[in-house]
Amino acid sequence: MYKFVLFDLDGTLTESAPGILNSVKYTYRRYGLKIPPDGELRRFVGPPLIESFMKYAGFSEDKAREAVDVYREYFTERGMFENAVYPGVEECLKRLRSAGKRLAVATSKPEVFSKKILEHFGLDGFFEVIKGIPLDGEDMTKAEVVAATLEALGVGDPEEAVMVGDRDYDVFGAKQNGLVCLGVTYGYGSREELEQAGAAGIARSAGEICSFIL
Repeated sequence: MYKFVLFDLDGTLTESAPGILNSVKYTYRRYGLKIPPDGELRRFVGPPLIESFMKYAGFSEDKAREAVDVYREYFTERGMFENAVYPGVEECLKRLRSAGKRLAVATSKPEVFSKKILEHFGLDGFFEVIKGIPLDGEDMTKAEVVAATLEALGVGDPEEAVMVGDRDYDVFGAKQNGLVCLGVTYGYGSREELEQAGAAGIARSAGEICSFIL
């Protein structure tokens, strides 16, 4: 049914929370802030960082932009590799490619980091296109990333494509481009969040992603 499959990165292909949380903690320390419990900090995984620093640290927009630069000091050096591929992901990607599906990554993480992470784990070869935001593009929405990915893939009919992601941002970004989105619950969003956003289906594992698409 679907010819093109777009994947989110954090919480969908890789379990990136350890590196993201450590990068946020580094930033909080630099600003002399009390570090919240990990359960609260996990809210930073997925949404744009500027938005998260404004919402959860109470920063102004200018201070949030500055905080992103501080965050990247740790993330660039160590955080991006404090990460792991979810069980079954590589096998699923192999099955999809063998079935003739054209795969891409559409993430709100900076593109330069996304490519390095996928290369580090040997997953980059599965994808025709890897799209993220530019380093100075924290205002770029998920819908804009998805649109850029579709354009790079040469998708003419959005009904031929499906988005796979773990947060409501992925669902909304897909819907704004005329795509359905398969939500995954092993990442950082809940089933309730994904269903309320309008996910077309729910996968509890990488294997269920393949079952839905194939």
